[in-house]
Amino acid sequence: MSGETNLDTLLSSMQPNVLEQDYVFCTVQNTDLANCLIMKPIATFMEEEGLTLVLEQAMADTHKLAYESVFSCITLTVHSSLDAVGLTAAVATKLAEHDISANVIAAYYHDHIFVQKEKADAALQALKSFQA
Repeated sequence: MSGETNLDTLLSSMQPNVLEQDYVFCTVQNTDLANCLIMKPIATFMEEEGLTLVLEQAMADTHKLAYESVFSCITLTVHSSLDAVGLTAAVATKLAEHDISANVIAAYYHDHIFVQKEKADAALQALKSFQA
């Protein structure tokens, strides 16, 4: 099943949902991804400076990993195509209007927006305004 590409349809039907867990972004150096799987990261990305892990705050605390901020994850439940144009820009712009950062991870079925935990409710309301 291919995802939706029409921006108007995506925005009006995205049905944002806040996940219950608290997430953090951490980085580890000189570490093989296989060694990090015990921490159950929900996303990883290898950069020149190190391996970025997105994982639950409790797991980072257990493994004594440093992080700067705590985030809530808002999943846009519409099945968006990876070829869709403008969704990330529209979401980031809407959140920026409310002074909320948008750390976006696009997966196969959905887009996931990581926002400051204390701004999650405001972010959810801002995103729901697309459905009005």
